[in-house]
Amino acid sequence: MTVTLLAPPAEIIHLSGISWKTYETLLAEMSDRRLRLTYNRGNLEIMAPSTGHEFSKTLIGRFVETLAEESLVPIYPLGSTTFKRPQLSGAEPDECFYIDNIEAVRGKKRLDLNEDPAPDLVIEIDVTSSSQNRLQVYADLGVAEVWVYNGESLVIQQLQNGSYITSPTSQFFINIPISEIAIFLQQAETLDYLELVKAFGTCALIMYLLGERSSPLHCGQNRLL
Repeated sequence: MTVTLLAPPAEIIHLSGISWKTYETLLAEMSDRRLRLTYNRGNLEIMAPSTGHEFSKTLIGRFVETLAEESLVPIYPLGSTTFKRPQLSGAEPDECFYIDNIEAVRGKKRLDLNEDPAPDLVIEIDVTSSSQNRLQVYADLGVAEVWVYNGESLVIQQLQNGSYITSPTSQFFINIPISEIAIFLQQAETLDYLELVKAFGTCALIMYLLGERSSPLHCGQNRLL
């Protein structure tokens, strides 16, 4: 089967009326291509990530690892692993992490969401305003928290009773508000990558050590950089 799906300058297409079998066939055929497939109840989104997309997901993933390191929170990263709820939904997150459910998946070569838990935290880079469709997919999969970044703002969505609600903080890193993370992301185009990560780590450590008393402190605005 030969499929030509995307041609420059397009980065994303949507298909409807796609069977689960076709979705799984496309996943197998495109396993060696740099494309992301998201399936939701017969609708299929196929995206070729841009360089900006890849940079943002790498940086936010590094921020999560930094938060975990400075807050002494164990994490288990699984990158863009494909997760599926057969006949219903499937997705390849930009980045994902197990936090509460590490021991349930540690060392496993394959995951089956009929038996294994979904990732606790997913990072979703959304520059096409299609994250609402993918949020439904992540709700189907049972992902507890999704960080959605559109290139300008970062929003934390937390799963409650089958749907997502916006939260000012992560349930896994409660001492740093989302506004602080966004401040550092806004400086990514003008500052060195490693210096930015280092400064963010300093901010995360300060907030972790101060706990609830850190609320008046705004690291990014106070120019820790």
